[in-house]
Amino acid sequence: QVQLVESGGGLVQAGGSLRLSCAASGLTFGRYTMGWFRQAPGKERDFVAAIIWTSANTFYADSVKGRFTISRDNAKNTVLLQMNSLKPEDTAVYYCAARWGTYSAYERRYDYWGQGTQVTVSS
Repeated sequence: QVQLVESGGGLVQAGGSLRLSCAASGLTFGRYTMGWFRQAPGKERDFVAAIIWTSANTFYADSVKGRFTISRDNAKNTVLLQMNSLKPEDTAVYYCAARWGTYSAYERRYDYWGQGTQVTVSS
């Protein structure tokens, strides 16, 4: 059974930082592209960042480029999202997702999802 478990969310002031972690089990982690998505209240779930299995390529939404960094540790089956210079508009539930295959920004192309972790940025 595949499980993705996010952690690290919380409340932070604008300009602050948070690091999200996603622990994966039940899959051959090193073969999957890992992504982060987020969903703000009343909005659709949006792509945030993704990293392919070799870590050679990372991809970001324009809204987070230069502020967020995605990384992975295939030995620990973990993917991280370092979020700096946070803004109130970054407030959302953040989801970790796994995709068998190469990079995609489309949530429908991801095979497995975590339950999400809340990030709240106060102004």
